[in-house]
Amino acid sequence: MSVLQKIKDIEDEMARTQKNKATMAHLGSLKAKLAKLKRELIVQASGGKGGGEGDGFDVSKSGDARVGLVGFPSVGKSTILSKLTDTKSEVAAYEFTTLTCIPGVIQYKGAKIQLLDLPGIIEGAKEGKGRGRQVISTARTCGLLLIVLDSTKTLVSKRLIEKELEGFGIRLNKEAPNISIRKKDKGGIGITTTVELTHLDNETIESVLREYKLSNADVIFRCDATVDELIDVIEGNRVYIPTLYVVNKIDSISMEELDIIDRLPHYVPISAHLDWNLDELLEKIWEYLDLVRIYTKPKGQMPDYSEPVVLNSKHCTVEHFCNRLHKDIMKQFKSALVWGSSVKFSPQKVGKDHFLCDEDVIQ
Repeated sequence: MSVLQKIKDIEDEMARTQKNKATMAHLGSLKAKLAKLKRELIVQASGGKGGGEGDGFDVSKSGDARVGLVGFPSVGKSTILSKLTDTKSEVAAYEFTTLTCIPGVIQYKGAKIQLLDLPGIIEGAKEGKGRGRQVISTARTCGLLLIVLDSTKTLVSKRLIEKELEGFGIRLNKEAPNISIRKKDKGGIGITTTVELTHLDNETIESVLREYKLSNADVIFRCDATVDELIDVIEGNRVYIPTLYVVNKIDSISMEELDIIDRLPHYVPISAHLDWNLDELLEKIWEYLDLVRIYTKPKGQMPDYSEPVVLNSKHCTVEHFCNRLHKDIMKQFKSALVWGSSVKFSPQKVGKDHFLCDEDVIQ
């Protein structure tokens, strides 16, 4: 029996099972089995490395961040790439114009952001239909996803794409659950919680752990987790990617519909063909990538504002900055002088663990 058939059988059994307290543990065990089978699909598509494979899918990372354009065929991904970068991706009125991964570079606020125009995915992509597995596997390597939607069929397309991405281990606009699991040699399963669990009971937790052959382990919950989040932590191969929903072709809808879309979280309405609202899209890309620019100042000279060192705000200590320049700098590092909003007075002498802020100057 194929992996896809096994997945279908389990999904059918889950659909037949009533959802109540008595069946929580059984459903948890089924979800764990399902996750293990889906993991096999991810490994098959990624070659065990987590990146895309096949012609055009081995684009090397470049620049300060990577952004992927994901969506169904003919929603305007290639037009967006052409408008935001100097790259020309084939544009036509028929579907599947783009058959491979086409990279471009956005120059914005001193940063170089790699933008990937991925081929259109179709329903069933996670099972391998079209070139879906390669597309979604490449999407896993991105620091931000732009899910491009047609304004005339936004809701249906959004749900279908989310289902395909979630099925391939991509979690959209979510934080990794704060759950710790420590294996041990004996003693059974120990469960500790710092918050009340409203979605899980001990029987369900133990059922999921046993499915993964974790008979002796200490589990600490620091969040009100669901069974899916517990499975995600055990699997360990999930990626949590910030996501923007880019609603294209807004020139085809009414002002009332546009007003509703504009109020939704994570949405950016645009018309790529008419260049409408592309400035806001760029600003949102910058915001969601959460980048900071650090300027260098040679001793006795003015700061160099022409080419900042761009870092992610979660990894922007002085040590990260030095390693970005050259890995040998930290071997001789003693201290640094910093000007900017991260220090109380300018300049201030700081150590390697000091966190830098956007547009700080360092010497």
